[in-house]
Amino acid sequence: MLKDRFGRIHNYLRISLTDNCNLRCFYCMPEEEYSFTPHGQLMQVDEIELLAKLFVDQGISKIRLTGGEPLVRKDAPVIIERLSQLPVELHMTSNGIRVDDMLPQLVAANFKSINISLDTLRSERFFQITRRDYFDRVRNNIDLLLQNGIRTKINMVVMKGVNDDEILDFVALTENTPLEIRFIEFMPFSGNKWSSNQVYTQADILHQIHMFYPTDPIPAGPHDTARAFSIAGHAGRIALISTMTAPFCAGCNRIRLTADGKLKNCLFSQGETDLLTTLRAGGEVLPLIQENILSKSKELGGQLMMNFEQIDTDFLKNRSMITIGG
Repeated sequence: MLKDRFGRIHNYLRISLTDNCNLRCFYCMPEEEYSFTPHGQLMQVDEIELLAKLFVDQGISKIRLTGGEPLVRKDAPVIIERLSQLPVELHMTSNGIRVDDMLPQLVAANFKSINISLDTLRSERFFQITRRDYFDRVRNNIDLLLQNGIRTKINMVVMKGVNDDEILDFVALTENTPLEIRFIEFMPFSGNKWSSNQVYTQADILHQIHMFYPTDPIPAGPHDTARAFSIAGHAGRIALISTMTAPFCAGCNRIRLTADGKLKNCLFSQGETDLLTTLRAGGEVLPLIQENILSKSKELGGQLMMNFEQIDTDFLKNRSMITIGG
């Protein structure tokens, strides 16, 4: 059991497979010309499996694969097959581009859910945000997941003046399809040009939705990061992730393993623990994991303020989103 100083038990591990991606979203990557981590410095298949088993032995019951884009790794099918054999719920967050290429492996792995990152329903805006022309393929692959009975969620990062005018369009998707649309407040990371005036808050989002749709709250579990709502007559539902205006740190059960084998106990933590170097040297990894969990701050990595409007990104010490793994 991995318990921190505040009594929080951690049973949810997010594993980044790579910091590489086939999109170039400005809020995730520092710049267009980005130097990705060389393959030899990434965790290899056997290392991912070994570390995952170690975490499972310590009580991890849910694993989410992230990136970068996890499916750009050539050995992603092997990693997925290995992890699907563990006694855990397997989830993934993807940009959806390669879903069609790997559909048999995704179906065979029995994913509990797959989250697709999609910030716009307009092809021209998709290109502006991602700097790549894959909109039609992503939309078709979302349909493909649904057709194959895979629980599918869409992650939409809402940014004021960028895509906040599409909130109702995303809600409309839930009328006839069993999608969960997750509206996420824009968060600060190294190099993503975040500013507080770009944050479209949970209150803003709900106000816009309630002008057209009545919603009913869905009871939340103790570790839920999203506030979920149903809409009468809709096959799907909506949810809000309010990291900036209403953090949910008290119930946090999540830890993150970066693609280069560093353990982060919070998305916003300044520190991290190098597990991969010790593993390759034949050392004991478990004490490092336990020490990392015990050092976890009470909230927001110990460096973000509860009032997001007072955050000065010049003083934040963290990775870029793409190297953390979402």
